[in-house]
Amino acid sequence: MQGAIARLCVVVAAAILNHPLLFPHENTTLPEQDEELIARMREHEARLEMEKAKLEKELSQMDSKQEETTLQEGYSWYFWTTVSFIIFFTIEMCRVDLADGEVRQVEEEEVFSESGSINPRMMVLDKDILSNFCDKCTYTSAHENWRVREFVEGFADDLLESLRSVCNRDTDMEVGDFVGIGSMFESWKVCKPLTCDLIVPFSPPDLHSFQYHLWCSSSSDIPPDMQGCGKIKVTTPGENGGGCLCGSANLGEDMLCLLHGRNDTPKVSLSPDELLCSRDTNCLAKDQVMKWFQISVTKAWGRISHKYDFDVTFRSLDAAGALKIRFPSGKIIVMNIVPVVQLEDTDAYFVSHFPSDVDSFPDPYWPLSVAVYERNLLKHFTKRLPKHSCHLHCLQIVTFLHKKQSGLTGKSALTNYHLKTALLHLLLSKKTIMWSVESMQHRVQDLLSLVQRSLQEKRLNHVMIGNSKVPEEIQVPEMIRRAEPINLFRTLVLQRELYAATVRHFQEMLRNAPVLLQEYTPYLSNGGLHHSLDESL
Repeated sequence: MQGAIARLCVVVAAAILNHPLLFPHENTTLPEQDEELIARMREHEARLEMEKAKLEKELSQMDSKQEETTLQEGYSWYFWTTVSFIIFFTIEMCRVDLADGEVRQVEEEEVFSESGSINPRMMVLDKDILSNFCDKCTYTSAHENWRVREFVEGFADDLLESLRSVCNRDTDMEVGDFVGIGSMFESWKVCKPLTCDLIVPFSPPDLHSFQYHLWCSSSSDIPPDMQGCGKIKVTTPGENGGGCLCGSANLGEDMLCLLHGRNDTPKVSLSPDELLCSRDTNCLAKDQVMKWFQISVTKAWGRISHKYDFDVTFRSLDAAGALKIRFPSGKIIVMNIVPVVQLEDTDAYFVSHFPSDVDSFPDPYWPLSVAVYERNLLKHFTKRLPKHSCHLHCLQIVTFLHKKQSGLTGKSALTNYHLKTALLHLLLSKKTIMWSVESMQHRVQDLLSLVQRSLQEKRLNHVMIGNSKVPEEIQVPEMIRRAEPINLFRTLVLQRELYAATVRHFQEMLRNAPVLLQEYTPYLSNGGLHHSLDESL
């Protein structure tokens, strides 16, 4: 039947196109009186009539078969109509997505064009000014910072020992020894006030334990916007096969526990509040932990305050151990004592909050910190880079510029941690010989270029998580090494206004960099005395 229909269509089309009545007389190139032409056209018309009669006969014979296939063809027609609609709809949606992508790309280009994008490699950074700046930073770091760290470590030991004495061993968390992290303990701190970051691991009361659920585990139920976090479950004795059953089950009078005597039965009926858990759950709550830790630190300082001649105050009620130490001379030292939970036997810690955080993760999600591995990575490069390498100086210069620009235009989403992450990426990608002190100007430009490119792409991967370039001797846990990379600039993807403000901040920092370095460098290139760096920081 399909062949007959096709032949019919061809015949009808040919008849229409060749019928002489369809052509107007004025378009005819031959005279109407041409009898030969008229004869040929009549002969052609007769053949068409014969072909038409033949086709009508074939169609009449296939009428019965057509009725049988009508239903099937109807379904087929609907099916292909639906497929065609889906295809056209998909094409239109793709066109919309492409258009939106083009709009977003144009908008991002407008953000950089509005801020007057500057190429860091075209910046003019005077070598003498950079050298004098770093000499002053090195002197300050080698003298004052060392004395500050020594004081902070001694004071932290005394404070934590007092804290342990005020805690109840049966119901309170057990506090361990502190670990120093951050710029002061990595020897690149330059801006004042001098700040020391300490993390303090704590563990649950006797017979209780922590269970960890990481975002990168196969059975994780942590949402995608909480990447880099985990949940901490507090287990009681006997739960999941752990602990002693004598405190959670009635063994009867005839049964005796070989670990605990009759008068030494451990207390296990602790409420969620006592275990610092969220309401109606067994998940450790950051809010509860920070409240407990702040109260404990306050009591601990009250016991030893008479031994010191300085004042200690809390800088923020939202940060448990954010302390400010003010000496009679007016000098100020900032301490951030952060309660953390150690991830099994690794050097990775779940932190209640980061000192530089503006918006922290909600309960019960604890961000994972690998700051100890980052500190070890910097030590690893320090041993292998050329003598008097410039990598820490580059970080000091860029963080100094960021600090000064923040004082001019306010805070942005860009932090010192982002700058340190960019430096670690450069250290992992460039040859060690390229970090000599003579190459400092070029390495500063490389660091600024990497930050600018990361802002343009709205992507800066965490240097430790999911990075196979990290040397094996750093001993990053395998679960962290194999995890999917985490974008530290994810908030910039979601918040356009914050992104635009951060780009403007960075571009202004690049534009003001030569002036800021010259203004706050202690000595000019001609040897003349300039402003003191200590007074300016």
